[in-house]
Amino acid sequence: QVQVVESGGGLVQPGGSLRLSCAASGSIFTIYAMGWHRQAPGKQRELVARITNRGSTSYADSVKGRFTISRDNAKNTMYLQMNSLKAEDTAVYYCNTVAQTLVPAGTRDYWGQGTQVTVSS
Repeated sequence: QVQVVESGGGLVQPGGSLRLSCAASGSIFTIYAMGWHRQAPGKQRELVARITNRGSTSYADSVKGRFTISRDNAKNTMYLQMNSLKAEDTAVYYCNTVAQTLVPAGTRDYWGQGTQVTVSS
């Protein structure tokens, strides 16, 4: 099995910055795409940013130019640098990984428990 743990959330003022981390561990053979999703109260979960194992990235229009996704393949870790934060970025942020395992054999999505990001003065 694969465990996915997010960290780095918290309370920040508008215009501030936070850096989220996501660490995957367990019987991982390889990790393909990784992504950050968020869910605000009363709203559907949405994709924020995604990065492939080759480093190709994509972003939601609402965060382009403000957020940067990156990953360290050697550590099975992904990051989200969030700058110029706005109140509308307030949400629970979830890490998602597409990982191939040997035991049990197969490739599937794994999700973390989420980390709260609150942007407020």
